[in-house]
Amino acid sequence: MARDRAGGKLRVGVVFGGRSGEHEVSLASAASVMAAMDAARFEVVPIGITREGRWLVGGDPMRALTEAASRRALTEGGAESDVKRGLAARASSAAGSTSLARVETSESLPPGLRQELDAVIVMLHGPRGEDGTIQGLLELADIPYVGAGVLASAIGMDKVAMKDMFRAHGLPVVDYPRGGSPRLGAPARDGAGRRGPPHRLPCFVKPANLGSSVGISKVKSPEALPAALSEAARHDRRLLVERAVVAREVEVARARQWRA
Repeated sequence: MARDRAGGKLRVGVVFGGRSGEHEVSLASAASVMAAMDAARFEVVPIGITREGRWLVGGDPMRALTEAASRRALTEGGAESDVKRGLAARASSAAGSTSLARVETSESLPPGLRQELDAVIVMLHGPRGEDGTIQGLLELADIPYVGAGVLASAIGMDKVAMKDMFRAHGLPVVDYPRGGSPRLGAPARDGAGRRGPPHRLPCFVKPANLGSSVGISKVKSPEALPAALSEAARHDRRLLVERAVVAREVEVARARQWRA
């Protein structure tokens, strides 16, 4: 239930950052969401989570995290550093207003947040953000939030579990080998364990538990497979190799009832 606010505004927390490899992607996504929110209807409360898991409320969490992300990208180097710096630069222009006191904590939900917020928009990407963990935390705190619930989030994050569920309900999924190390040209087994034809190129290599922005490679030759597997293994112990298909992407949003 919305609490009495000045001007009747809803106070909405936007959570971003986090401990996953998609930290910078989350910052850019949250910046876009906060910029699009109607200031006449909503009071935005930016809530940052550092790579170490500390929660930042009050002050300017977005600026603190974008500056840290830019410094980290400069020292990391590598192919993704330019992308990360670009995402951090996009996020640095975000400005959120809040009347909450400055709080920094490493122990889950900051104290008092439950009483101060009407709802939360979760803009975390990857593990500990899209996998049901923070959704469960908000459920326990009885704070309404936007997006899928605990079970749907957990299954949606684990690509192997998601494929298994889709198959169980008769939905077609792209073929992928299961068990052992993927080897192009070797007989593969599909998600149901059936022996199939050799894995064909091109294919996509990705971490089983991550989003769609980091650690994914499109492999067009057998020589490129080891590097793609190594890159995906930086982000997860379980990897997925999928046959590339020409398809149409469809995104579906589901309205979630805010509880009184």
